[in-house]
Amino acid sequence: MPLYIWKGKNSYGEKRKGKMDMPNEAAVHGHLKKMRITPSLVKEAPKDIFANIPFFQPKVTTKDVVVFTRQLSTMIDAGLPLVQSLEILGDQQENITFKKVLVEVRMDVEAGATFADAMKKHPKIFDNLYCNMIDAGEVGGILDTILNRLATFMEKAMVLKKKVKGALTYPFICLCISIVILAVILIFVVPVFDSMFADFGASLPALTQMVVDMSNLVKHNFIFMVMGVGFVIFVFKKIYATEKGRIKGDALFLKLPVFGPLIRKVAVAKFSRTLSTMLQSGVPILEALNVVGRTAGNKIIEISIFRVADAISEGRTIAEPLEETGVFPTMVVQMINVGESTGALDTMLEKIADFYDEEVDQAVENMTAMIEPFMMVFLGGMIGTLVVSMYLPIFKMGSVVN
Repeated sequence: MPLYIWKGKNSYGEKRKGKMDMPNEAAVHGHLKKMRITPSLVKEAPKDIFANIPFFQPKVTTKDVVVFTRQLSTMIDAGLPLVQSLEILGDQQENITFKKVLVEVRMDVEAGATFADAMKKHPKIFDNLYCNMIDAGEVGGILDTILNRLATFMEKAMVLKKKVKGALTYPFICLCISIVILAVILIFVVPVFDSMFADFGASLPALTQMVVDMSNLVKHNFIFMVMGVGFVIFVFKKIYATEKGRIKGDALFLKLPVFGPLIRKVAVAKFSRTLSTMLQSGVPILEALNVVGRTAGNKIIEISIFRVADAISEGRTIAEPLEETGVFPTMVVQMINVGESTGALDTMLEKIADFYDEEVDQAVENMTAMIEPFMMVFLGGMIGTLVVSMYLPIFKMGSVVN
């Protein structure tokens, strides 16, 4: 469907402009008339030579989906029809990729498909959790409430993800800087000292000789070392992409000394928040657990959640099989048990999620506080060792000259 650019004035004389996907120019004029806009310009947008190449198209971010969800919730709550709301949001969407998706969703809904089914055709943007909750909202007639809950849930998930990424960014940058500094010194600085020391004809101190040997190794094999690191990363990704590799890798991540507890707390917070949101939205618990399992982000936790779902289908409670997995903390299991007993499981899960969000905040702060001095000592020790090793022969120069 071609894209048209339009300009005009509304009934108050205010200037308006925008873009619109329509079959022809007459359809654009008709639509603008419904919007009470007098067009001064309607023309087909120039063709984008990269329009059909996915690599050059902007990606739809989580923030784009959150803003769309929040705006759609407000419009539905105000009484606007779903199709009209989708049309308005599609017209004002600046992200071209997301705009095309919203147009396709609107056209599917106009053709008779449910809103959830129309979204399921775009799994990269609207995941299983999103589509299942929309489905529950349509069936229950509370689409605006579900959209509001979805937006709140996604906003909290974004904050949690941002905190974890922020905590991991600092040590990663420090590690990269230290590797670059070490490579520059070994490749460019040490050889200068090496040639200078060679002119004196004396044997070098053990520490200096070790640094010089390391410099020669890196200088003559730098390309092969980079290729080796790339090969190791490639092999790891290939193994991690398999079922067995993913299970062993995720099990190892959970056992890491510093990052393991953080990963577990993030997983518990995500599990509790997602399950609570789905149960509050009227999604059956078995269906909710299956969706939560697929979005867990860790294979060990995913398998544990699926085992809990199987146990519930056999007539057991959620707390007992959850405790048997050994993945979730005892406090979480006990609180879920209380929530089941009192019939307020969704509320209890939300409290667990809030608690573990705070735990993640504290864990991130502690990890950052612990990593900062470690990285300082590591960088200082590395640079200091190199400097000392280069100056040790200078201290011997007097005796060598004599």
